[in-house]
Amino acid sequence: MTTRKPNRTTNSSYNSSKRDRRMKMAKRGLRSLVIAVAFPVSLTLFNIYLFGSSRSYNSLKKPFWLPPLWLVHTACLVSSFLMGVSAWLVWAEGGFHKKPTALSLYLAALGLSLVWDPVVFRMGANWVGLVLCLGMFGNLVGCSRVFKEVNPIAGDLIKPCMAWAALLSIVNLELLFL
Repeated sequence: MTTRKPNRTTNSSYNSSKRDRRMKMAKRGLRSLVIAVAFPVSLTLFNIYLFGSSRSYNSLKKPFWLPPLWLVHTACLVSSFLMGVSAWLVWAEGGFHKKPTALSLYLAALGLSLVWDPVVFRMGANWVGLVLCLGMFGNLVGCSRVFKEVNPIAGDLIKPCMAWAALLSIVNLELLFL
């Protein structure tokens, strides 16, 4: 019985093709991550551009703890970024197919966060804004639970968004009495 020596050219081409497949898969994953993050962040930037300047909010005699407008917009962008990353983590593990409610909860959270800015800053409807914030908080709680079942990190990434929705509720409540 003769033993065969491994062919170096065959092994190196096998390793090369394996490395090429991994690189292609990594590029696809990175591309999908960029899209998953860019979508909510660009919608939020567009929303801020269209509806975000509020002279009435800046001119109010606010308590010291009420955030300035630039901080509100920055936190909205960070929240959109975190939601995009968490949604991508769920999508990457097939969570939108396993848990169909995950996608609807994510889209509802995105929609509620986009509607809040024009309702509060353009229309001045602080009561409606408060209802939106409370709905957003409840939606994010559900989103965190469903996302956590698919990917624990994705569920944890939503927690700062929940804290932001709670702070927005307090800001809205304060705006009602100013």
